[in-house]
Amino acid sequence: MGMTADWLVCANCAGRVSEGRCSVCRAQLARLRQERSPWAAVLSSPAAVIALLLALAAVALLVARPA
Repeated sequence: MGMTADWLVCANCAGRVSEGRCSVCRAQLARLRQERSPWAAVLSSPAAVIALLLALAAVALLVARPA
């Protein structure tokens, strides 16, 4: 599981990093977004997860179908 900025507290302004109150917070948010894996955006959306599961089910049905 990757790190999120939801619970990080900034040492500069003592606010949540996710709020981006100061330049240090905003820089950290930008760095976290850059380092996030490409699958994180896909798996964070329920519609994308459902689409992925439907695609996998379709492939499984095609493979399991008798010739």
